[in-house]
Amino acid sequence: MAERPHLARHVTGGEPVLLLLHGLGATGEVWQGLLERNWPGEVLAPDLPGHGRSPELPEYTFESMTAAVATLLTPGRQVVVLGHSLGGVLGLELASGAYGIDVTSVCAVGIKLRWSEEELSRAAALAAKPARVFATRDEAVDRWLKVSGLAGLVAPDSPRVAAGVAETDGGWRVRVDQRAFGVGAPNVPALLDAAKARTMLTAGEHDQMCPPEHLHEVMPDAVVLPGVGHNVHVENPLILWPILDRLLASATAHLGQ
Repeated sequence: MAERPHLARHVTGGEPVLLLLHGLGATGEVWQGLLERNWPGEVLAPDLPGHGRSPELPEYTFESMTAAVATLLTPGRQVVVLGHSLGGVLGLELASGAYGIDVTSVCAVGIKLRWSEEELSRAAALAAKPARVFATRDEAVDRWLKVSGLAGLVAPDSPRVAAGVAETDGGWRVRVDQRAFGVGAPNVPALLDAAKARTMLTAGEHDQMCPPEHLHEVMPDAVVLPGVGHNVHVENPLILWPILDRLLASATAHLGQ
């Protein structure tokens, strides 16, 4: 049996369970600011497979990554998902009902909705490269901040960085399995159609990976968050609290049925 993903953050409690899924290259530590808000139920913020302290997978697909995340959840419990970028895709996949988990609502933040052939080729090339070993921790941290999209948002000496790098023979490495970058482009409209939960899409108004016009083509009533870019949950966690309130209200109504 495959190892479960590592829980970067875990707050015990009842229902609904809040599952926080980070984006490609990051770790569960990126949700630290959001967790200053009290959630009434259990909170799970894992490192995704092949990221941070979680084990690697033989192959990276949206399905295989979602299946690994699902091992953290108990069937029969009500789950609310807030996922960023890749994590948002996995949240929508989890809401299909194919993994035996009762997802009541999902909010996906900043999913990249359009992929060119050039972008997919670059991602595949990156996935095929061997992992680099850096001479110093500082060099590894610099690289991790870039691949996670957190450069300029998280300080190199922040405690959030620790899970992103590790000492290895001959130096330091970034704790991201290169092969994960080849996961491909999601079919978000199909995921929305298949979801058996309430779904929401949102992104920052300055998100260059998921600009508002792309967002509204897929979901006309999607929420554009003012003044923020791609990493909304790091730039301004407070702006997501009203989203959490909506997710909680939906889950509470579901529990009451």
